[in-house]
Amino acid sequence: MHLYHLTLQGQTSINQAVHGSFTGASKQQEVCVARGTTLQLIFCDPKSGKIQTLCTQDVFGVIRSLYAFRLTGSNKDYVAVGSDSGRIAILEYKQERNLFERIHLETYGKTGCRRVVPGQYLAADPRGRAIMIGAAERQKVGLHLESRQAHKTYTLCQGMVGVDVGFENPTFACLEFDYEEIDNDPTGENLKKTQQHLTFYELDLGLNHVVRKYAEPLTDLGNHLIAVPGGQEGPSGVIVCCENYLVYKNLGDQPDIKCPIPRRRNDLDDADRTLMIVYVFKVTLETDEDLVTEMKIKYFDTVPVANAMCILKTGFLFVAAEFGDHQLYQIANLGDNDDEPEYSSRMELEEGDTFFFAPRSLQNLVPVDTIPSLCPLINTHIADLAREDAPQIYAMCGRGAGSKLKVLRNGLEVSEMAVSELPGNPNAVWTVKRNVDDKFDAHIVKKRRILDLSPLSRQLDVLLIGDDSMLQVYPDGIRHIRSDRRVNEWRAPGRRTIVKCALNRRQVAIGLSGGEIVYFELDMTGQLNEFTERRQLPGEILCMSMSEVPEGEIRSRFLTVGVSDSTVRVISLDPSDTLAPLSFQALPSPPESLLLLESSSEDGKGVSTIHLNIGLQNGCLLRTTVDSVTGDLMDTRTRFLGTRPVRLFRVRVLNKDAVLCTSSRSWLLYHYQNRFHLTPLSYPSLEFASSFASEQCAEGVVAITENTLRIIAVEKLGGAFNEVIHKLALTPRRMVVHPSANTIMMIETDHATYTEQMKNKKRNDMANDIESLATDEQELELAREIAEGMRNTKLDESVFGTVKGAPTRWASVVRLLNAKTGDIHSFFELPQDEAAKCMTLIQFHAQPDTLMVLVGCAISVRLRPYSHRGGCVYTFLLSNSGDKFDLVHRTPTEEPVTAVHDFRGMALIALGNRLRIYEFGKRKLLAKCENKVKLL
Repeated sequence: MHLYHLTLQGQTSINQAVHGSFTGASKQQEVCVARGTTLQLIFCDPKSGKIQTLCTQDVFGVIRSLYAFRLTGSNKDYVAVGSDSGRIAILEYKQERNLFERIHLETYGKTGCRRVVPGQYLAADPRGRAIMIGAAERQKVGLHLESRQAHKTYTLCQGMVGVDVGFENPTFACLEFDYEEIDNDPTGENLKKTQQHLTFYELDLGLNHVVRKYAEPLTDLGNHLIAVPGGQEGPSGVIVCCENYLVYKNLGDQPDIKCPIPRRRNDLDDADRTLMIVYVFKVTLETDEDLVTEMKIKYFDTVPVANAMCILKTGFLFVAAEFGDHQLYQIANLGDNDDEPEYSSRMELEEGDTFFFAPRSLQNLVPVDTIPSLCPLINTHIADLAREDAPQIYAMCGRGAGSKLKVLRNGLEVSEMAVSELPGNPNAVWTVKRNVDDKFDAHIVKKRRILDLSPLSRQLDVLLIGDDSMLQVYPDGIRHIRSDRRVNEWRAPGRRTIVKCALNRRQVAIGLSGGEIVYFELDMTGQLNEFTERRQLPGEILCMSMSEVPEGEIRSRFLTVGVSDSTVRVISLDPSDTLAPLSFQALPSPPESLLLLESSSEDGKGVSTIHLNIGLQNGCLLRTTVDSVTGDLMDTRTRFLGTRPVRLFRVRVLNKDAVLCTSSRSWLLYHYQNRFHLTPLSYPSLEFASSFASEQCAEGVVAITENTLRIIAVEKLGGAFNEVIHKLALTPRRMVVHPSANTIMMIETDHATYTEQMKNKKRNDMANDIESLATDEQELELAREIAEGMRNTKLDESVFGTVKGAPTRWASVVRLLNAKTGDIHSFFELPQDEAAKCMTLIQFHAQPDTLMVLVGCAISVRLRPYSHRGGCVYTFLLSNSGDKFDLVHRTPTEEPVTAVHDFRGMALIALGNRLRIYEFGKRKLLAKCENKVKLL
């Protein structure tokens, strides 16, 4: 046996994102994102506001850094990639091949994510003349045709950016720490004296070497560098993002411009904590000739904490979130005309003071689309808790108030446009255009009427034939309706009926009862002519199919027929040997339906490929390739789709033909990013379907299920799962599943935050303090108004983040919810500073008829330096139906509880370096024995 490892879904987190015009299209920008080992190019459609994936390419290495740059005079951008390969690669996107092509590869170090091998930081000269790639420690490499190195030992790099200096020698700015004195000082005293430096490096284009031009110690620790436009567009230089401050710096006579970062007003956060940017602020630099004289900052809007943000020229803001789903926003306003106060570096403040702002809902940004992400994925459980005959994946992911329980189902997400109940139970539906040049189907564009004639005349098929004629096939004959309302009719021979048919715009093949095939073809005058040749088959005809007429040709070359002797036959439609048999294939079950598709290559060049899709009555789908010359069948692949016979329908996906397969579950077979995908639809089973196009839905499907007519669309292609989201309050840690009910019990814990009870107490205390400071009736009335607003104003923490407390503060909850609906059955909030660490289901042998849940906790844990105030174990009684739990008792412990497990009807609990067994007691758990483990 050979096992093959295959991921069900690619990585969803985005660690790097850059934007540019990689396709070279005028006034169009794309975003290139790195997902671990995968490089992906996405396009934000300005018309629909939707995110489209243009290209996904595996680079077979861990992408550590990305940078987009444009060569002088070029009309497109290139991508520089730093990875764990010890090389820097320059990539160009080739639109005709839909992939990134390597145009330059430079080796500079060993493989692996090493701290002394460049690859962690990447920056480019804004004029596209040079690139610098740096390591976390010591090494930096400047690239301009030939690589030049600028190494400095005992140096840690924390940020790198290219400085816009026009067409002078390329200059790069770095945040660095020199730790040589620290490394040689065993007392640790030099650690307190060491300062971070902002260092400028210059790549001399004449001498082709890198020089360390200037270094300046920083008073405030910096964590990020932002390059300021230079040349004719701005004053150049960099903005250093520090804790609590923004500082503008530049070479020459430019003085430092320092501006505090505003803090949330009425915030419950710990007042002693440092402040780093999470919100989006608008920063304006005022200049006097070449010198910056003032920095202004104002609150713009709030977005998720991001690994990268890209502002596109098309008016979009793409946010690659650090945790949770990635967001695309439309920039509706620039924040010029709002009432938000703007603060200046010229405003005088005492040292340590700052400005304040009030968080609010989005005003300048409009959310338009989302890319789902499971990062960080904390825990999963796979089971069919929803009783859907297919397992679901229950994934705990996210951080803080933005955490979620995501229920993943294998299948494409379906958008339901309309559902209409029909009289009776129709069994077929078609869509027809009035003219071949029409963009949309006539019944939507003209009368909004669905053409479904099967209950009236037992229609077999209906299709637009020629340019503007309609063809109806029914058991007794064929009706050809011309655009001038002339009707030509062909009648089936006596005592014989039409059982099956296959149509395209120029050809018609019908199968008569008894196994005979009759063939028609449209001539140049628009007349449908019958061929004299007929073909008798050794059995009844069960299904037929022919492909659409290929572009540049006048007919399809093959007709495929499924016969009751469990065979499928390929028949020629060439005028020289019309209806001559070419090949056949035996099937494991009688065929239910056939669909012949002819697909061209991605670039539109080369020979097209013909695929025959065979739906069998045993629920299997066979996909085989048809030789375009001989008609031979080869390379057959089988997939089981469901318990009902498989029916196949031609639909349009990404402007290409695709196959909608219906069985006990509906599936979509489509071509996406250079490969075929066969994915189920997360939607009720369909019975009959047809392609559908309208102004509101360019590529949809109109389908029938029992007595309802449904208009649906599949938009999020390429994914293996669709998700249902249940929001959580804190970061999820563990979960257990009831063995017989469809309920999940979980613990959620967050560090440096408060419980809801403590938040309400702090709000009331702050409000009471404001009221107590009032000295007269007028001040008291104003104070009461402010205090009431403080008590009642509660921000949505899933948007604005949880309140940040002191390092020893913890908040935890225990939740029981319905796995199918997400309804919360029971909820228990632990006291302040008790951190839930572990949980398990236990059936104590002293209580054999009850199921209990044990939750282990730590109390007032400080992570660094490590300290605690003991721990405890909560015992909850879970009801037999699994729809609620009740607290039984709380057992204190002298050490934090880090693990708990069921062991022979007792509880095995880890306490520091001890393992202890507990038995159930009426007032608390009873310790029976313990074993002390010697830790190395």
